[in-house]
Amino acid sequence: MAPDRQRTPTPSHDVTLIGRLTQQRTIVVEALIRADGFVGAQALHNQLAAAGSPVGLSTVYRTLAGLAGVGRADMVRDTSGERLFRYRPGPDHRHYLICTECGLSRPVDSGPVEEWADTIARTSGFANVRHTVELSGVCPDCGRRKAADERR
Repeated sequence: MAPDRQRTPTPSHDVTLIGRLTQQRTIVVEALIRADGFVGAQALHNQLAAAGSPVGLSTVYRTLAGLAGVGRADMVRDTSGERLFRYRPGPDHRHYLICTECGLSRPVDSGPVEEWADTIARTSGFANVRHTVELSGVCPDCGRRKAADERR
């Protein structure tokens, strides 16, 4: 492997970050990696159940929360308050702009937010400061569809 190439963690490596390596946790991590964009625990569980997986809903919830806790998943809330998760392959914390109509997500430049959070942590004396920034709106495609529907 070339020295400048970053190794991609495996699902089993991610599982060991949150506890004991089990087949069920590995299945959940693999499903999250395959998910297109953000997904809720219930929706992910439904996909697994439809595929015949023996993973329970509580295992899905605990695994997703654990991954978010160790920085291997990004978490946002949808308009109803449900927590949605997206696999994070690298260590970089990201923020997303999410369409409230179709769920499309796009990472955004969050440098100013990160700098602000670091400044607050440094000047307040607090340690292990975390922050949540959620941006949502209507994507261009949904905006055009909505405008076309309103003209009818």
